[in-house]
Amino acid sequence: MTQQGVRWSAEQVLALAPDAASRKAGSKLAASGPWSGAGSDDEGAVWGLCKGSGSTPYRTIVDMGDPSAPAFKCSCPSRKFPCKHALGLLLLWLGDKTAVPGGQEPPDWVRQWLDGRRQRAERKETAAAGGAVADAEAARKRAERRAARIDAGAGELERRLADLLRSGLAGAEQAGYALWEETAARMVDAQAPGLAARVRELGAIPGSGPGWPVRLLEECALLHTLVQGWLHRERLPAELAATVGARVGLPASADGPAVRDRWLVLAQYDIADARLTTRRIWVHGEETGRTALLLSYGAAGRAPELALPTGLALDAELSAYPGAGQPRVALVKQFASPAPSAMRPAGLSAAEAAALYGDALRDDPWLETVPVTLEAVVPVPHGGGWQLADPTGRALPVTASGTGFWRLVSLSGGAPLRVFGEYGHRGFTPLTAWPSAPGDPVTVR
Repeated sequence: MTQQGVRWSAEQVLALAPDAASRKAGSKLAASGPWSGAGSDDEGAVWGLCKGSGSTPYRTIVDMGDPSAPAFKCSCPSRKFPCKHALGLLLLWLGDKTAVPGGQEPPDWVRQWLDGRRQRAERKETAAAGGAVADAEAARKRAERRAARIDAGAGELERRLADLLRSGLAGAEQAGYALWEETAARMVDAQAPGLAARVRELGAIPGSGPGWPVRLLEECALLHTLVQGWLHRERLPAELAATVGARVGLPASADGPAVRDRWLVLAQYDIADARLTTRRIWVHGEETGRTALLLSYGAAGRAPELALPTGLALDAELSAYPGAGQPRVALVKQFASPAPSAMRPAGLSAAEAAALYGDALRDDPWLETVPVTLEAVVPVPHGGGWQLADPTGRALPVTASGTGFWRLVSLSGGAPLRVFGEYGHRGFTPLTAWPSAPGDPVTVR
């Protein structure tokens, strides 16, 4: 489903859906019955008319000219993005070439939308080129004003943490969540969203079950360390200071050198709240051996623009964000459409994975997880939960237990697997698995 003829799988298409209901509804529309006037061209456009409840069919278009950022248009009233009609159209195109013939000339209503998209993209590039020279002095003053606000907020947070420890942690349980929500709101006012997020996480600890005072004390200590790092940032090495700034919530741009490689997409999944959907895409460089993280965002109910299905590889340049041990990168330039790949990342033992996380904490003490590929591990039950055990007998506890994890157990059937996921102090979260024999990766989240 690209300009080079690479066709996604049905699972990869459904990964674009904003929620489970959209996936189910889109699958039902993957039949030729409700569709008419469907077709596709050689530039990545797919279109069709879908019969709905009214007399006028819905006009649906998908532009796959840039497979990493597909665009969707439908005349239906749905606020979900992509809607069920766009998903159904793509699934129909995958499964029935006669229902959606290729090499067609787009009708006028499709051509108008495609031309409008390209014209807007050209105007955007022109405007960006014209405004490339930024007002450095104004930017410096804005940064200074924000830093001053964060200084004030960090100082207030430090006093509140000291008051909490002075009065005793039992007071946190009695005060309830309101104490933390009010403190988090103050950090938002101070333009420190990173501090606000960590404060909100503190509010959930007193109700998290036995042992919560220890966990609350640990998190308060980490938050205290972050506040002190910010207030004394001028004494820190440049990379650690950048890490502290990122953890506090300062915006940053990718400023590392562009690194070109053939990047295998290890995993893609979304995290959604009431306001924002965050898409996390892990990639692994064939030559560099580096595992990096691409982030993409979408408003609530709309899928993020960047979509790179698991198992494909793309020839692209990536640039790193500042910060010690920072895995996040930006997509600078893509040289070809994503294509299937037999590449697999090298795996580690359970002990090596634990050591990797420990080493990463030296660069970033506030790090929750690191990307890890485990080699030859088997899911085994343990103490009411599950572990992934390697041939040496060492094992990592598994944090997941839903449908995706049972898919992992079924794929293994007692045989060893290569598994990619995120590992941290809470355990290992599996995301993708490869069977021992050659085969496509399986999403297990």
